[in-house]
Amino acid sequence: MKLLVESSQIPGDLAESTVQTSPQEQLQIFETRLLTRANMLDISRKLGVPENVAEMSPDQIVDAMRARTSIRISAGRQEATLMSISFEATDPQKAAGVLNEYLTLILREDATYRTTRAGQTQEFFEQEVDRLGAELSAQSAKILTFKNDHSDALPESLEYRRTLLLNQQDRMLQIEHEITGLGDQRERLTQIFNSTGRVDAGAAQTPEEVRLQELENELNSVLSIYSENHPRVLALRSQVAQAQKSVSTALRQQDGVTETDPARAMFKLQMEEIDTRLAYLTEQKTQLEAQMQILTQSIDLTPANAIALEALERDHQNVQEQYNQAVDRLARASTGERIEALSRGQRITVVEQPTAPSSPTKPNRSLIAGGGTGFGILVGLALIAGLEMLNRTVRRPADLVKRLGITPIATIPYLRTRRQKMIRRLSFATVVLVVITVIPASIYALHLYYLPLDLIAERVMDKLHLRG
Repeated sequence: MKLLVESSQIPGDLAESTVQTSPQEQLQIFETRLLTRANMLDISRKLGVPENVAEMSPDQIVDAMRARTSIRISAGRQEATLMSISFEATDPQKAAGVLNEYLTLILREDATYRTTRAGQTQEFFEQEVDRLGAELSAQSAKILTFKNDHSDALPESLEYRRTLLLNQQDRMLQIEHEITGLGDQRERLTQIFNSTGRVDAGAAQTPEEVRLQELENELNSVLSIYSENHPRVLALRSQVAQAQKSVSTALRQQDGVTETDPARAMFKLQMEEIDTRLAYLTEQKTQLEAQMQILTQSIDLTPANAIALEALERDHQNVQEQYNQAVDRLARASTGERIEALSRGQRITVVEQPTAPSSPTKPNRSLIAGGGTGFGILVGLALIAGLEMLNRTVRRPADLVKRLGITPIATIPYLRTRRQKMIRRLSFATVVLVVITVIPASIYALHLYYLPLDLIAERVMDKLHLRG
């Protein structure tokens, strides 16, 4: 029986099987699995081989089955990979039956091996895709949680927060400047009101103030003409002093004026407006300071958050790459599994079916008979030579000299009678006949009626542990 390992029917550049086993390695795997103890015992009991299987122990059956099985694998560069299997049995039908069992096991093992390997590969990558998908989702959830927990200090909004901080600093300067201006305005307004009783220096003057202003103007004009001691100047100074007293008296009287006094009401109204504006600006300043502090803290925390987020995203990217690779490999594994399911990949085909031989291939009975005859003759000759060497009978004068140490004067040969000569010749012929015929015949009968010589030799080799 001959088996051939065929290459894939689909080119590898179009679609590739996931079972990447070299033909020689695959056949060696099948050989090892074929010659397992369970298979040997099952085939032996099913077909009744070897002949005396009932008298053999399980170990002897396994050894005999393996000894009778011959497997040869031939492979080479640019050559097809072949497996030749033969089995020795006394019955040709049993030999063919064993080979058919071997063929069934090999073809079944080939189909099971390739489909199982392809299915396991696909299942593995399906599990990998599920595992990496779950890990990818968990990593995405970590990133989302981190961004939600640090939404105010993420690196992508750093420039915006820096710009916002600069704007708030500018706004803070404006508020401080405005507060300072309002404070100055409030102080100036208070001074004006306390000195003039008005809230505006350009407001309508009282008659006393008008009179005082006129006298002061007139005094200034007179002083430009007359000296200080001039009567007119002295008179005007007296009038100015009197007018100032009148103005002071009028101002003291205004302290008791009711709120219906327009000037005081205007003063209070303006002061309230300034105080309200100051309170508003102060509150804005406080809020702005708090916001600026929060922005500053978030900006300070951004580098550490950026490093942590980068680590999370790097882990996410690594898992994403692994997931993409797993999805790609799953697609290829699915294609490979489909190829093996349809038997389009590398497979074993039968080149020569097991057939019952028409004539025995071994043992070579003619060779055994001839060899037995030759061996018997050699044994006979060796026996004769041994007997001759062990025979101590004195036959020649030299034997007397050698053994007795005497020199005979003359030697007289032993003269046998006709009857003695006949008996001697018959004895010699009988010995020769026994050596030539009986010993080979006994060996042939042993091979034919008891056990073939090759099996006897195998048992002897097994007993002596000479088999590899």
